[in-house]
Amino acid sequence: MKIATMINSPSACAEDAAHFESLGYDALFANESKHDPFVKSALIADRTRVAEVMTYIAVAFARTPMLTATSANDVHALSGGRFTLGLGSQTKPHITRRFAMPWSHPAARMREYICALHAIWDTWHEGKPLKFEGDFYQLNLMTPMFMPAASEHGRPEVVLAAVGPEMTKTAAEVADGLACHSFTSEKYLREVTLPVVKDLLQRHGRSRDQFKLIGMPFIAFGENEEAIKASSKAAKQSIAFYLSTPAYRPVLEIHGWEDVHVEAHRLSKQGQWQAMGELVTDEMLNTYAVVGTAEECAKELKLRFDGVFDMICGYTSGVTGMPPEILKAIKSA
Repeated sequence: MKIATMINSPSACAEDAAHFESLGYDALFANESKHDPFVKSALIADRTRVAEVMTYIAVAFARTPMLTATSANDVHALSGGRFTLGLGSQTKPHITRRFAMPWSHPAARMREYICALHAIWDTWHEGKPLKFEGDFYQLNLMTPMFMPAASEHGRPEVVLAAVGPEMTKTAAEVADGLACHSFTSEKYLREVTLPVVKDLLQRHGRSRDQFKLIGMPFIAFGENEEAIKASSKAAKQSIAFYLSTPAYRPVLEIHGWEDVHVEAHRLSKQGQWQAMGELVTDEMLNTYAVVGTAEECAKELKLRFDGVFDMICGYTSGVTGMPPEILKAIKSA
């Protein structure tokens, strides 16, 4: 199981990427929240030599397939073939109200989006005519002036973030891997996600070793009781945000906690974020997060996810990545 961490800002990418690589992280992730993930990925690629580079995630529907294909192609070449394009759909309010882009049939649209990316890369790297006609995207113009030179590193792999069965199916059908959401549990992974992935891979004649599974579980970490308590409180607030979101209700239902979603959703409409966090019990925290010292978290991560995830990061308050202390504990175990 490879270990990754997240870098949150362009300045941190420029200043810290080489240091994180030297600590032994196998991959460095660039997210999309307050900054452009491709700018951050390019900075990471420029300042590292062996670590894998990945967007975790870039919002697909905020961009056209051509814009995404261009950015990903450039970063992949810059990195010397170390880049993976991690995509996610985001939710309807963000796509329509924050990005002012269209939203409909997210799983079907994402499937077509990824196929469109490959059609573009087929044109650039294999010389095929650009002719993609889908229900959501039509691409049929590529003149020499706008065509990048083929790179010796080819096209990047594509990993898709998913929670529900439909998007998970899409990942297993057309992507090179699945990026599992932080708001999941070992039970949901083993009983819902993995069977869907296994079935679709078999149907498409693909083996499990041809498909990446990447995880980013919540981590409440500290080196003493007071620090663990503070981190646990922050983790509960993060978990509360997701349990209030209708799209993530199935992750609660498998544990019999769907009623908590109803109350959290009500509180979110009223902006009562603190009260939402108080709905998350210690049992829920320990289901959706690993909690403890570096050694305890490392042990629990390996117990839950070794043999499930091919690569693991972490969603840690104040870090949004895998703390170096836990990296060291995992590597030395």
